[in-house]
Amino acid sequence: MQKLLLLGDEAIAQGALDGGMSGIYAYPGTPSTEITEYVQRNKYAKENKIHSDWSANEKTAMESALGMSYAGKRAMVCMKHVGVNVAADVFMNSAITGVNGGLVITVADDPSMHSSQNEQDSRFYAKFAMIPVLEPSNQQEAYEMAYTAFDLSEKYNVPVMLRITTRLAHSRSGIDLSPQKTENKLSLPKDPQQFILLPSIARVQYRKLIAVQPELEKASEESKYNQYFDAKNKKIGVIACGLGYNYLLENFEDIEIPFSVVKVSQYPIPRNYVEKIMNECDEVLVLEDGYPIVEESLNGFMKNDKVKGRLTGAVPRDGELNPNIVAQALGLTDTYGTDSPTSLKGRPPQMCKGCGHIDVYEALNEVVAEIGEGRVFSDIGCYTLGALSPFRAINTCVDMGASITMAKGAADAGLIPSIAMIGDSTFTHSGMTGLLDAVIEDSPITVVISDNSTTGMTGGQTSHAVDRIFDICKGLGVHPDHLRTIIPLKKNHKEMVEMMKEEFAYNGLSVIVPVRECVQTASQKARAKIATKKMN
Repeated sequence: MQKLLLLGDEAIAQGALDGGMSGIYAYPGTPSTEITEYVQRNKYAKENKIHSDWSANEKTAMESALGMSYAGKRAMVCMKHVGVNVAADVFMNSAITGVNGGLVITVADDPSMHSSQNEQDSRFYAKFAMIPVLEPSNQQEAYEMAYTAFDLSEKYNVPVMLRITTRLAHSRSGIDLSPQKTENKLSLPKDPQQFILLPSIARVQYRKLIAVQPELEKASEESKYNQYFDAKNKKIGVIACGLGYNYLLENFEDIEIPFSVVKVSQYPIPRNYVEKIMNECDEVLVLEDGYPIVEESLNGFMKNDKVKGRLTGAVPRDGELNPNIVAQALGLTDTYGTDSPTSLKGRPPQMCKGCGHIDVYEALNEVVAEIGEGRVFSDIGCYTLGALSPFRAINTCVDMGASITMAKGAADAGLIPSIAMIGDSTFTHSGMTGLLDAVIEDSPITVVISDNSTTGMTGGQTSHAVDRIFDICKGLGVHPDHLRTIIPLKKNHKEMVEMMKEEFAYNGLSVIVPVRECVQTASQKARAKIATKKMN
């Protein structure tokens, strides 16, 4: 068996490579930087074209990794703890979409703030998102966890966080390597709506995430990374988390630890071991390299019939609170009722008649029908309604700006061409950084910026993109020959179809900007103009 002397960061990188990773996405930040750097200089990664270029920020990195997962391949995204704040939007929503190919989020926390502005603990984010956490106690475990985390992710259809801290990231140890796994083949999600977080779909996906929680808890209780070491002395017990277990061992190098110990390196916290040590020992010392997240959770593991709520089922686990729920939880008569008047029939939202987005989707669908479906990555805006009938034109909608970076990640995985559909206001909100990533690598994607010259979805607020999109795209480096515009009207349908065909066939980055003002704001301006004339 081959053995290497590696930093904790490098062990993670090697484990991911050996585990069948197809791409790593990151923005540099100590103490996580060396993970991506190791992949960038690795011979195997170069020969097999494992994606390892830097992203513009942690958000675009996370979105690109999610795009690669969408395309069925295994991806890792790396960042330091404060980088999770930047990526929080897609981080939280990726737990709702779930994964296709395995997705591992490696986060390097920095207790004592050696090179950071705070020492926040990323396990709270994972708990918030309800996804598993792997927290190695040494470099060998770091390697093994990176190697197996993709399997865990794919088994339960959720992203997996791999959490390390500074000392483990930047110290070396000998690592025993495992056999090289082959990369996943390109494959689209079995559920074509899995990654479209419209509310009706997101509610279903969220319930799936809730439903898998008992399985994640069971996996943690059965994990080889969590262990219970029994001892006769029951005056004190220790719960040692991640690197804390290594620190505990260093105090007992030559003798057996005289008290019971629970080693926690996979979360959710192993209920079976924690309840056992809490019931058997007079006192329990919790060793954590970070915030007291386990310590604060201990009361939740002790049986207490006095506490009821969402966890016990007295209140529904999902959805908002309302008077009906409160009445039922208190044992009162439900007098509020649930039936809606028969005259109030629900209907799905739809685009306004005459909307320019409609003409764009009609052209887009015609072209996509020829080149193959499952390759249109969309964004947040009125055009998200393209997911519904009669268009059903888009395949993803995750968070602001994700269309471009997910298309890029899917193209990195081999889904070519990939198409990003984004609005003008969303583009200037969060799309520009993703476009810069695509420019730097000349990614084979086409970005369609459907410009209605307003922030239409929220009521027609002024868009920062008005009269600036071309200059922004040029400034970011989009080649002028592949930066094109058109007015989306029925009479221009044939021209728009031909334009899309040409740019989709181009093996590089292209941008199409259909420009036509929102019919609502245009109507408002017209009415205001008439009113002004009457006043004069």
